[in-house]
Amino acid sequence: MGTPMIVDQVLKDYINLFNEHFPETIKGLYIHGSVALNAYVNDSSDIDFITLTNRRLTEEDSEALSYIHKTIANKYKKPEMDGVYSVREDIGKLSNSGDHNYKYPYYNNGELLFGDYFNFNPITWWVLKRKGLRILGPKIEDFQFEIQPQELSSYVLENMNSYWTNRIQMAESSFDHLVKLPTDEIDFEIEWTVLGLLRQFYTIKEFDIVSKLDAGDYGLTKLPVEWHNIIKESMNIRKGVKTECFSSEMERLDRTLRFSKFLINHCNNIVENRIF
Repeated sequence: MGTPMIVDQVLKDYINLFNEHFPETIKGLYIHGSVALNAYVNDSSDIDFITLTNRRLTEEDSEALSYIHKTIANKYKKPEMDGVYSVREDIGKLSNSGDHNYKYPYYNNGELLFGDYFNFNPITWWVLKRKGLRILGPKIEDFQFEIQPQELSSYVLENMNSYWTNRIQMAESSFDHLVKLPTDEIDFEIEWTVLGLLRQFYTIKEFDIVSKLDAGDYGLTKLPVEWHNIIKESMNIRKGVKTECFSSEMERLDRTLRFSKFLINHCNNIVENRIF
């Protein structure tokens, strides 16, 4: 499977810049996320990357790393790069491994940061192992790690009951503020929430990972018809299609929150009643 031309261009410039500032340091570059899932959407998808180096990059390298990413971001408004720098022995590690002596440099939302195991989770490694793209470096199958289906499902359910539940509660408490946001910001909230939760629903049901749009299609086949309009709304936003499924921003947001609470509860029931 090939990568979109714009992704190739960004990665080529990124590799050249990296080699210019860190000669003979890069050992591998791998892509996961929507590009690897063959679900790249222009002006929406990111380039999710893992860069392997032959030494651990530290905060002393921040200036050069920031320059590299700012240069790329200034040249290419979209797609944005989003990823982490690590060494080979980190591949397959999880954020709960207990080893927090090292802060990993990672680039996210236009900012270079240092922290614990950014994106080192079962989803990242599942996609990398099964569908990841090797741009340079050792073959992916040479990495000795494995993520079990139950591990993937458990991670997703915990994420729904922590991050997503808290996010929905915050949205409910600030609802009057949300409805006054510009339309494009409301669009983002609806797409991010509805399709994000549907991806997790798919993982819990099928023990696999799909793109946001594929998760939307799956939801339309598996969930009650009362939720189809908000699913279609989120898919249209993702595709850049303008529709009028709802009469007001208040209705759109209210439906999003109701759907979110329904789906989290539904997923909890699925796992609770599952027989292995």
